[in-house]
Amino acid sequence: MTPFTILVTDDDQEIRDGIEIYLKNEGYQVVKAANGVEALEALEKYDIQLVIMDIMMPQMDGIQATFKARETKNIPIIMLSAKSEDGDKIHGLSVGADDYVTKPFHPLELVARVKSQLRRFTKLGTYEGIQAVVEKDGLVLDQDSKIVTLDGEPLKLTPTEFKITELFMRNQGRVFSISEIYERVWQEPAYNAENIVAVHIRKIREKMEADPKNPRYIKVVWGVGYKMDK
Repeated sequence: MTPFTILVTDDDQEIRDGIEIYLKNEGYQVVKAANGVEALEALEKYDIQLVIMDIMMPQMDGIQATFKARETKNIPIIMLSAKSEDGDKIHGLSVGADDYVTKPFHPLELVARVKSQLRRFTKLGTYEGIQAVVEKDGLVLDQDSKIVTLDGEPLKLTPTEFKITELFMRNQGRVFSISEIYERVWQEPAYNAENIVAVHIRKIREKMEADPKNPRYIKVVWGVGYKMDK
């Protein structure tokens, strides 16, 4: 099996080199970039399966680079930042990041998150005994191609947005709490997950709904969570 290739983007060479060592020890191939411009160039040049993206960088920061990358790429993106406020996390997630790691971090924590993101991304479409295609009022999820279409038009969903959509489409009529959504999709205990889940659902609605404020698909059940009607 060909090893996954990971793009590490950070303006600090020591951080880039340090992350590279740990990732290579796990068998991954690594491409490095010092800013958002170099990252976008690398995404065009190499077959990248996951991006680690610092936020604060010269020439083009990680927010801008992620926003541009999401125009054509649906691979997992993990953001790095020295800031820990929820506002910064929400900003990163709102432009298409799948996860967020705050500096300083232990390299093994980052490696664990890389493995988790790749596991979720590559296993979309590999569940045995589950139908590959699920439909709901013009919305079609194809697990094999990892594509969701609405009235025949593909939606540009990130891997996390795809997984959230899949959760609701396969469990139509069931109400999920925010903690349940986070634990099923992120596969880790929910801690202060409200904003993270809400941001992802808002982004899904913006791509999926004709009127995001009056959603047709993923609906709020006040005081409980979210659901998709049967």
